[in-house]
Amino acid sequence: MKYHLDSREEIENFICNEVLTTGEASEILGVKRARMSQLIKEGKLTPVKKMDKVSLFLRADVEAKKKELEALREKYQPYNKSE
Repeated sequence: MKYHLDSREEIENFICNEVLTTGEASEILGVKRARMSQLIKEGKLTPVKKMDKVSLFLRADVEAKKKELEALREKYQPYNKSE
């Protein structure tokens, strides 16, 4: 995926809309922080930048992982369907 950001405003919008913290990513995925740490440690979700206590993720990566997790939940927990 290639991004073309020509102005400071476009960069700021990109960061605000497409870059997520661990908390935001875990909320989208519907998992707790411990599960997020596990996903990162296992290499199943990779932050684009990791600092001491902050990891940043691209929204596209998180959304793709969400679809994958939903498919696994459907497969292995069919009794937990919300109707």
